Amino acid sequence: MIEVRQARYFLAVAETLHFGRAAEQLRMSQPPLSQAILQLERQLGARLFDRTGRKVTLTETGRAFAVECRKLVAAARHAQDVAGQAEAGLVGTLRIGVVASALSEPLLGTIAEFRRTRPRVELRVVEVDTPSGQDLVQRHEIDIAVVRPDSPVRGLRARPWRHDRFVVALPAGHGLADGSGRPVELARFADEPWVWLSRDASPDYHDQLTATCRRAGFTPDVRHLANSIMTQLAMVDCGFGVTLVPEVTVRSAGPSTVSRPLTDRADIVELSLVCRSGAQEPLVEEFLRIASA
Repeated sequence: MIEVRQARYFLAVAETLHFGRAAEQLRMSQPPLSQAILQLERQLGARLFDRTGRKVTLTETGRAFAVECRKLVAAARHAQDVAGQAEAGLVGTLRIGVVASALSEPLLGTIAEFRRTRPRVELRVVEVDTPSGQDLVQRHEIDIAVVRPDSPVRGLRARPWRHDRFVVALPAGHGLADGSGRPVELARFADEPWVWLSRDASPDYHDQLTATCRRAGFTPDVRHLANSIMTQLAMVDCGFGVTLVPEVTVRSAGPSTVSRPLTDRADIVELSLVCRSGAQEPLVEEFLRIASA
């Protein structure tokens, strides 16, 4: 297999048709260059130059070989340029895993700004839940997971990102559904049937729900379990019960979802950005920079 170095040596001689000038261009002495060309000809089993007296000319094989060597050297330069651009975070692919509730602000604005500043980077998005998102980051199948907070995982770093507050979501026919947006005490729903998020889907988020109800003085009567916030809202719309969800989720859910703010303090860290700890990854760091801004 021909090396790029050999192609460069050959092209220097092919373009100058003079071993001395070619050696000067390559900043080397002439004897090693002459030996390198002879070795290349032996490797190919073909004569690339006619050497008559002081005159050097390309053979027909040499002319054909020069065309391919130019392609090889250009490809090598391009590969070097791409490597440099990738190291600077200008090209490549960024793979992001997101929980369904993340598909609103600030994620959408962050992606738009990332695309503006890195137009040559390909973005790939896949839906995940919190455990699978962390697992995919660990296995290098995605680069960033936008997930709900969870217990620390070795080898990963998590940055709290979107802060929100819980609101209570109600079926449209519920007696407290028409409250004109006025805050309501959470304790008023103590005896209601509740739609809950499975702890397997997100332990920390599940525990935040439970703690919020307990601070209001009751343990919810859980009748129905969901594996995502979107499913929680769908179950509420079906009239199965009430639930707590982040306010931003209700804003993006559509007009059929009814909610009331709470008089209770119910602030939460609703989303975190999770990536691998250790080595700096340029595209990941640029996305985190934009997200922080």
